[in-house]
Amino acid sequence: MGFDTAALREAVARHGRVARVVVAEVHGSAPREVGAAMLVWDGGQAGTIGGGALEFEAAREAFGREGLRRYPLGPALGQCCGGAVTLLTEVYDAGRAAALDGPVIARGPGEAPLAVRRILGAARARGEMPAPRLIRDWFVEPGAEHAVPLWIWGAGHVGRALIGALAPLPEFELTWVDTAPERFPDAPAARCLPVAEPARAVATAPQEAWHLVLTYSHEIDLAICHALLSRGFGFAGLIGSDTKWARFRSRLAALGHADAHIARICCPIGQKSLGKHPQAIALGVAADLLGRKHHRDGARWTSHSSASGA
Repeated sequence: MGFDTAALREAVARHGRVARVVVAEVHGSAPREVGAAMLVWDGGQAGTIGGGALEFEAAREAFGREGLRRYPLGPALGQCCGGAVTLLTEVYDAGRAAALDGPVIARGPGEAPLAVRRILGAARARGEMPAPRLIRDWFVEPGAEHAVPLWIWGAGHVGRALIGALAPLPEFELTWVDTAPERFPDAPAARCLPVAEPARAVATAPQEAWHLVLTYSHEIDLAICHALLSRGFGFAGLIGSDTKWARFRSRLAALGHADAHIARICCPIGQKSLGKHPQAIALGVAADLLGRKHHRDGARWTSHSSASGA
């Protein structure tokens, strides 16, 4: 999560003036976390800050009330969460959106507090990214992380269920690979790549890409795993049973891969407790991938809570 300046500029280019509403602070129970944001323009919006009544009220007031505003969710809006949320609303035109710059975006009244200056210095000098936070009326956000390139190998029942579960999520940029064009649905929500020998396409994937291997053929699965281990990857998951994985480990070792390297491939995928229905597998895999990405992104954030004054 972070300030997606590219999405903001695109919205401004399409709709003119655009308001951005971001959750700046949370006390108690609230529908969304600090950093959750939505864009509002005349006749539409994108993203969500959650809460139904909170989001409706924030969107209604977006162009008439810039700055920070605190909403007690129960007394003010009749929501059952019981906490309080502070929202920051900012209205952007093309010039203001173009002026946004830097790996960390901080804004507020007057001179930046010392804690904010330290955060900006750490970002410039060491690449340390802070979690979004409010510091004495100054709001600090890291720039948005780029979507993870996620390659799904196989367009069968599980592959289609995974596309349905993952395509709406901004965290992933999907590439879908199978052996022929007719394997894909008519209107897939991913970049489709038909390749007669899918393993050959591994060489075209970004080095840091994540992979889910679930074709109709164990031999194709094995060839893809072999190619991934030979090239490198950010994450790789393989569909199958414990028995399948034991056989694959043995065959991959015979192909010259070290046990520690082979162990980087996650097999089986999904959550056994959810069952074997394609949608159940997809739900388990999607939850696991989101957890992995949020853990990775969280590890990049450096805590400044002792100096933030928050």
